[in-house]
Amino acid sequence: MTHEQNRKWLIARLLAEKPEYRRYQIPEKEQEQKDLLRALMNVRMPDPIDDEFLRVQDEYLWEETVKKGIVELSELKPCSTDKKIFLWQGDMSRLRIEAVVDPCNDRLLGCFQPLHNCLDNILHSAAGIQLRLQCNQLMEAQGHPEPAGQAKITPAYNLPCDYVIHTVGPIVQGRLMKRHEEQLASCYRSCLKIAEENSIKSIAFCCISTGVFMFPNQRAAEIAVATVKDYLKEHNGIEKVVFNVFKDMDFEIYDGLLNQ
Repeated sequence: MTHEQNRKWLIARLLAEKPEYRRYQIPEKEQEQKDLLRALMNVRMPDPIDDEFLRVQDEYLWEETVKKGIVELSELKPCSTDKKIFLWQGDMSRLRIEAVVDPCNDRLLGCFQPLHNCLDNILHSAAGIQLRLQCNQLMEAQGHPEPAGQAKITPAYNLPCDYVIHTVGPIVQGRLMKRHEEQLASCYRSCLKIAEENSIKSIAFCCISTGVFMFPNQRAAEIAVATVKDYLKEHNGIEKVVFNVFKDMDFEIYDGLLNQ
């Protein structure tokens, strides 16, 4: 099948899973088809699915990843204050690195809000439904929600990285508390630790807990940079750390902390 045929086939299969979806028609426009496919993947529960679907999905998603453009770690310039640390602004789902960090919620299943622009949604959408299935296995084995400050690791499936490390950051409701800062620092330490335990040499962090989790951006960046630098001084396993930002504001904050 062609790339377009793969997309339509995947949409048809997902629509056929639920009787309430039968009224939906596959749109004619390409972007509308892409949005519908992603939305159906976003809301799909972690139910089993056959190998044929996964084969077609993997072929389709990887071609989409290649079209977006894969960013190699070798293309990035190290920061002036530490040659092991890099700052990059862009879509983390394009980054070819050993591990990326997913800022997840305590269910660890990805974002169920269709087409939401959070990184959790973006990574799961690009990785494919296997990521939600794998996370569900971890959570069923654990038997309780994921606490803030810890980390779990899974394969990355159709992302250009090798692994996804999932961590739940603190949610700040009202005044920033000391426990919020301690939990955020624990997120970074836990991710670096589990990366080392899995012989991972390079890892990319996002701005954990900012955005909808309402951690102040400046203080979050200060904690992130200080925690990572302290860890790198004490451990030799991690060779490269990327601070991946999306907003201009965050780039300016991290640039000030890392390059000036």
